[in-house]
Amino acid sequence: MLGALAIGVGLITQSFFIATSSAQQQKPNILFILADNTGYGDIGVYGGGELRGAPTPRIDQFAAEGLRLTQFLVEPACTPSRAALMTGRYSIRSGLSLVAVEGTDISLPAKEITMAEMLREAGYATAIFGKWHLGAQIYSQPQNKGFDEFYGIPPAVSWDAFLMIPQGRRTKTLDIPLDKGPQIVEAKRGEPLKAVKPYTAEVRREIDWELADRGIDFMRRQKAAGKPFFLYLPISRTHYPNLPSKRFEGQSRIGQFGDSLMEGDAIVGRMLDALDEQGLARDTIVVFASDNGPDGPGVRTFGGDMQDMGSSGPYRGALGDVSEGSIRTAAIIRWPERIRPRSSYAMFSIMDFFPTFARLAGGNVPDDRPIDGVDQSDLLLGRSESGRREHLLTFVGPELVAARWKQFRAYFVDVAPGRSGEGGATLLGGVGNSAAPMNGYPKVFNIESDLREEHDIGAMYEWVIGPVLKAVEEYKASLAKSPNPPAANMTRF
Repeated sequence: MLGALAIGVGLITQSFFIATSSAQQQKPNILFILADNTGYGDIGVYGGGELRGAPTPRIDQFAAEGLRLTQFLVEPACTPSRAALMTGRYSIRSGLSLVAVEGTDISLPAKEITMAEMLREAGYATAIFGKWHLGAQIYSQPQNKGFDEFYGIPPAVSWDAFLMIPQGRRTKTLDIPLDKGPQIVEAKRGEPLKAVKPYTAEVRREIDWELADRGIDFMRRQKAAGKPFFLYLPISRTHYPNLPSKRFEGQSRIGQFGDSLMEGDAIVGRMLDALDEQGLARDTIVVFASDNGPDGPGVRTFGGDMQDMGSSGPYRGALGDVSEGSIRTAAIIRWPERIRPRSSYAMFSIMDFFPTFARLAGGNVPDDRPIDGVDQSDLLLGRSESGRREHLLTFVGPELVAARWKQFRAYFVDVAPGRSGEGGATLLGGVGNSAAPMNGYPKVFNIESDLREEHDIGAMYEWVIGPVLKAVEEYKASLAKSPNPPAANMTRF
């Protein structure tokens, strides 16, 4: 009798130990899938998907399993947003408040500490497969900024770089052989970049499946090694030109953009399936997010009869603008049994991932520089519903052009026609070229009652200006100790 009792107690103790050990896994894996130029209104659970003629069933199901952010805020274009994600700081603090262009000196400074460096220091294996777009300088390249492995397009260019060769030949200005044009490159930590193959239209069509396969192999290897991993997968969908693979061509009802959107959905599904197949889903934080709003009405078609453009949903503006449709987009976070599935209206910046991951992974946030991101782990884990953010600033080149405070958006420059054709200071038209200074008073819009930002209420709600300017003054005060480097500039000499 006593022997049986002892055996029973032993089994209970063993079961408790196993359960406790599993529950106390030291560090969660992190898979961060970053879509490109996917708008708030493109994904099904954000009002797009089937209604846009391009269903997104895998992302929709993923959203049902995780935390869907409805007030996820970024910077107006890809380089600024990616800099903010990697550093937890406003892009202007690293001189990256304009889109990086190959051949310029716009590049991530050597002194910046990236999310990958923070996580690698915390014991993670790190990899990036896809688009970096934070500059070409050797010290800026991902294999020198915390990543053990890199495979993708050159670190200073975007997904349309393959157009250089046909455009140059068409205009009779460049006649570049394929081996001298943009290349797919790779590197291990500390190594120089190595060209793998020419980056052509055909490679563009299949690139995301290559990235997914490499990501799955990376996860498999880290599981075998017993090491937590950070896999950053910045995919191409839905960046112009949206050339779908042959198996997705014609799958949507809205041309190549819809085909590409559906293909991006399938890529997300492929990565989620791989986590299940490898038994990693329970111990992996997965993020799906977009870097900024969509290509807008001004974008061209590319070999099709429908515009290659996304949707900002109910908001005004698109990629390159500084209005809500440019800086509010989709983000979903899943961590089974830790993050309760739900929708949240809490304000969450792309910068907040850095300190949040540091808290969850046991990493260190730098204390020798301003960090503009805030730790949102309490929001993720359900200990807070409102989160820890209530304001956000927006920059174009050297200019502070707008600010959010709660549901109010204030502009410090006049709202002129931008790249999207809808109005708004634009990031892609030069350094504030479309942003005319005003006569000392900001324009203010309530983005909850006026989603299209059509009614300036600055004179009626003048008390809002005080809290907005308080956020500005706090930022200005941080510059006394940590001044910004020269801002990105390609028009003023």
